[in-house]
Amino acid sequence: MFVLELTYTVPLDRIDARLPDHVAWLDRHYADGTFLASGRKVPRDGGIVLAVGEDRAAIEALVRTDPFAVEGLATYTVTEFLATVVAPVLEPHRQQLPG
Repeated sequence: MFVLELTYTVPLDRIDARLPDHVAWLDRHYADGTFLASGRKVPRDGGIVLAVGEDRAAIEALVRTDPFAVEGLATYTVTEFLATVVAPVLEPHRQQLPG
């Protein structure tokens, strides 16, 4: 599982101008099952996405397609973790420790 942290690099008016494209990108990846949750950070200097994927390289390639990233409006930090304990609704995404 992955935590994707966006950090805006431009003023919010530029973010808001491209927000519909970013939301459409989010919607596509909710539809394909990659994204599980997302939202704005407080204070509003970026956002967080909880994602699942094949591997880190695939997720890093995916975040590079976000219109915010393509246009240099935000940077991403990708944190991978093993979701070994989950709420019942996330049971399909529970992971095992290696070994």
